[in-house]
Order: sequence, then structure tokens, then C-alpha cells
Amino acid sequence: MLRQARRGLDPGGKAGVCAMTLVHDPAAWQKRLAALPVASYPVGETVFAEGTKTGRLLVLRTGAVSIVKSGTEIARVAEPGAVFGELSALLDQPHGADVRTLETSEFHVADAAALLQDPAALLYVTMVLARRIDAANRGLLELKSQLEAGEPPGLIDQTLDKIEGLLSAIGTGYIRAGAGYSGYPFA
Repeated sequence: MLRQARRGLDPGGKAGVCAMTLVHDPAAWQKRLAALPVASYPVGETVFAEGTKTGRLLVLRTGAVSIVKSGTEIARVAEPGAVFGELSALLDQPHGADVRTLETSEFHVADAAALLQDPAALLYVTMVLARRIDAANRGLLELKSQLEAGEPPGLIDQTLDKIEGLLSAIGTGYIRAGAGYSGYPFA
């Protein structure tokens, strides 16, 4: 749940100019997740198909998935709490990639439009997207540094793959296609 902190009230308690600060409450978000139904998908199942619209938002509970765009695996995600379907829901467009299970996986399942009306859920999704953009920006700085240093094309390609995975994957932790499991993509 979000807590609202109000400032700018005059000493008499009358509303003056008021700034509102939103604070993420992880316990409230976990409570919301626990109330959602859970769906289990066996190994190899396509959870979302590129180009389709499902109207669902999924939050990974357990397992691991592969993100496949135009037939190419671009990332693997195994982080509980990773969100799938948020861009489709927010932009009202079809899913941009396939999400396929690599092992039996469980997801909290929500109607995207309904869940995104919930301030706690919306803030959680916003934070996931902000982390992804922040990590991609750091990747772009790394790429710029590599280009300026004249690094070999193979290293530059690896960095581009990392950036593509960050911008396409869901959640903050992902496994770049072809790489080993890693807690942080630029470690």
C-alpha cells in the first residue's frame, strides 16, 4: 500500500500548497500478491506469445522463463517478483516477445487493467521499469566507454546484448541468453 505524506498545511490545519510523497510499502504489495490466483505452467510452455494481447499481468513466483523476440532468445528471467505483460498493459498493445518456461513455473495472475488501478501495484511496476531503464543507461555508458577505448567488436556485441536484454527482459535480474546465471548483468 502507499502512504501519503502531506506537507504545506498551515498551523491551523487548513490546506495550503500541498506536496504529496508516495512511499512504497513492500508488505502491502506482498499482501496484494498473496490475494491473486496462482497459475502453474510446465516446462516449455508459452506463457505469453509475441503479437497477442491477453489483458493479463503475471508476477513470477517460482521458476524460470526465456524471453524470445522474433525467434531469438534475448534473456532469461528467474527472479521472483519479475513482472510480465506490463508494457502490453500500459501501452495497450500486443506482447512484444514470447515468454516461455524453462522449468515448471508459477505466476501470480491478475487482470492487468484492474491491477494497474491499484496504486501499490502501479508503483511496483513503475519501480521495476525504472530499475530496468537505470541499468540500461549504465550499459549505454559502458558501451560508449568501450567504443571510445577501441574495444574489440565481440566485447561491444556482448554489451549490446546486455542492453537489449535489459530493455526487453522483465525484472531487475535476468540471465543474458548464452551466459551463465548472474546476479547483476554488468558485474
